[in-house]
Amino acid sequence: MFEVSVEHTFAAGHALRNYRGKCENVHGHNYKIRVIVQGEKLDQTGMLADFVVLKRLLRDVSERLDHVFLNDIEPFDTLNPTAENMAIYFCGKMQEGLKLENPVEVAEVTVWETDIQSATYRPGRA
Repeated sequence: MFEVSVEHTFAAGHALRNYRGKCENVHGHNYKIRVIVQGEKLDQTGMLADFVVLKRLLRDVSERLDHVFLNDIEPFDTLNPTAENMAIYFCGKMQEGLKLENPVEVAEVTVWETDIQSATYRPGRA
């Protein structure tokens, strides 16, 4: 099994719903997203996935979230904009894009809200 990863950063604001504490108030983060993809086979050039393609997909998914109030845009207008929910969102969007580009699967997505706080989602694992 091979794995490759890409990272991207963006800034956004949010307020957590149904939370009691400072994070229920409007605040923002400089998010960092890491997406790891995996697959069994390399292509004819010896790559699992082209970094250029992966970076473009991640940048495209991130772009609509950059410098916005997350609570105002789908799906976070109804889904609480937690790091965990953002990781699931990025996983789904990246996998949609990869189906068009590469026969690889998203293995893991990590969303950092700060340098020391992150949430990771691994699809298909309990």
